Amino acid sequence: MRKAVSAVLLTLVVAGCGTPPPPAREKTEVSYLTSFNTFGRDAYAYVAQEKGFFDEAGLDVTITPGTGSVDVLKLVAGGRADFGVADFTATAITVARERLPVTTIAAVQQKSLAAIVALEGGGIREPADLAGKRIGDQPGSTNQVMFPVYAKAAGIDPDTVQFVPSAPPALPQLLAAGQVDGIGQFVVGKPLIEAAAKGRKAVVLPYGDLVPDLYGNALVTSKEIAANRAELAGRFAGALLKGLEYSVEHPDEVGPILKKYQPAQDVIVANTEVRLMEPFVSPPGYTGRVGGLNELRVEKIIQTLVEAGAIPDGSVRPADLVSFGLAPK
Repeated sequence: MRKAVSAVLLTLVVAGCGTPPPPAREKTEVSYLTSFNTFGRDAYAYVAQEKGFFDEAGLDVTITPGTGSVDVLKLVAGGRADFGVADFTATAITVARERLPVTTIAAVQQKSLAAIVALEGGGIREPADLAGKRIGDQPGSTNQVMFPVYAKAAGIDPDTVQFVPSAPPALPQLLAAGQVDGIGQFVVGKPLIEAAAKGRKAVVLPYGDLVPDLYGNALVTSKEIAANRAELAGRFAGALLKGLEYSVEHPDEVGPILKKYQPAQDVIVANTEVRLMEPFVSPPGYTGRVGGLNELRVEKIIQTLVEAGAIPDGSVRPADLVSFGLAPK
């Protein structure tokens, strides 16, 4: 009898050792749009993918190249993407004008990256030189939407500047060939422009120099997701910002990771863009968390846009633009 009991116990122990582990948490599928193409400035999403930050958050993320802020906002508003990145000022202007059901949940940069870029010897050295010039840019781009705000701060009439509709990939070559006087570009695009110009130096006129309160790019989602799937929004934002923070702390790792996912991209240019972006993500004197959004500052941005004539007075409030409960504290 004792042997029989022992045999039963042994069978139970062996069976217990062979019990499969509980199933892993099923990943949530998420679609994400970069702000614009797949340059180094947007590579932090691929870093989050490569380093397993999305996996850790239980997310299966599909990254798709975006085509500019307004397009990203409309795709997110229409439910064709769960999350995306769009310039905060362009978001404020577009929401005020079109009432899109989108909301911001984190700031990628604490200072705007938007700029007009020209080449030395091309007749543009300072903001006043922009009057009467031709600027190549994609219609509806961040730089074009924001230009009246920058022009007012620079003391020039925005109507004296002609924006020439141009495909984004062609912008560096159009500038290098002298077909336009300048192009709409992000500050971090300087190495890309100089590479296309084959040795000529770029002249960069950052919008943030004259309008310093503006945020840069921001993570956006639909108001439906923010309201009804807040836990998912929090998980995604946390993983993406972890990728952003890792990227600016380890810029030399970013280029090779980006090239793995996007073989056409240049490793050195991507690394350089991330280095240039770091002081915009965490500017000198900034003590908040990466991704933080401040309600008083958002109110000030709205007032700046009203005074510049970019949006009507009373058209938006901070809560219309930001889900402060989801933003990093």
